[in-house]
Amino acid sequence: MKRVFPAIALLFLVMSGFVASDTLRHVPNESFSTGEVLKYKVHYGPITAAEAVIDTSPTIQYVNGRPCYKATVYGKTTSSFDFFIKIRDTWQSYIDTAAILPQRSFRNIEEGNYRKRETVDFNHYTKTAAVEMKKRNKDKHTAAHKIPANVQDIVSGFYFLRTQNYDRLKVGEKITVKGFFDEEVFDMVVTYGGRETVSTKVGNIRAIKLVPKMPSNKLFKGEDAISVYLSDDNNKIPVLIQANMFVGSVKVDLYEYKNLKHKMYLAKN
Repeated sequence: MKRVFPAIALLFLVMSGFVASDTLRHVPNESFSTGEVLKYKVHYGPITAAEAVIDTSPTIQYVNGRPCYKATVYGKTTSSFDFFIKIRDTWQSYIDTAAILPQRSFRNIEEGNYRKRETVDFNHYTKTAAVEMKKRNKDKHTAAHKIPANVQDIVSGFYFLRTQNYDRLKVGEKITVKGFFDEEVFDMVVTYGGRETVSTKVGNIRAIKLVPKMPSNKLFKGEDAISVYLSDDNNKIPVLIQANMFVGSVKVDLYEYKNLKHKMYLAKN
């Protein structure tokens, strides 16, 4: 009898562990999967200033015991623009395949002489984020932060927006996503702007317009300075980003894509 009660207690602990491990939300996703590659040209006015690539690793990764998409955004200035400022940035997110939440994020920033490496490990059960950061000529910085439920990093936040059903929204309606960036929690408020046909380097594409609210800053002209266009199909890939800045305009234009989950159709002229 003395051996029975510890065995029952152990059984309850194991069962409670299984229950706890499955308390994350579940977000239906029919828009993306492994192996997707998207390539962009970044134009500053008439100048091609940079290139960017968004890719999803062809294999599933495991972080915190959960299967994840490994999504990576690479950005670099062109050789001609390196004269002004040389940029080589990498942003990465390990996105939970079921919850579409970041389990880990990574940034390696190289912009001129500025250097920053940051890793954030998310624990969505305890609602904490552990940050490890290193800047050039500075000691390593570590910190723990409280985070709200279903918080996103920047990269996973855009993937989450690709899972949404925009047929249910009216023009002007807003989506609010909790975000965590630079060790701060913020509200990412995105306004649905309806449907448009946009011109890209791969052709004319019927698109869903989203306008993320920008905080007051010295770069962008107003809180609605950026417009993001997702393909109006089952993929919902970013096909065009336009930004109005105080010193000109920036356009991020899709020019190549591979391994989409669904066929993408170009708009008829």
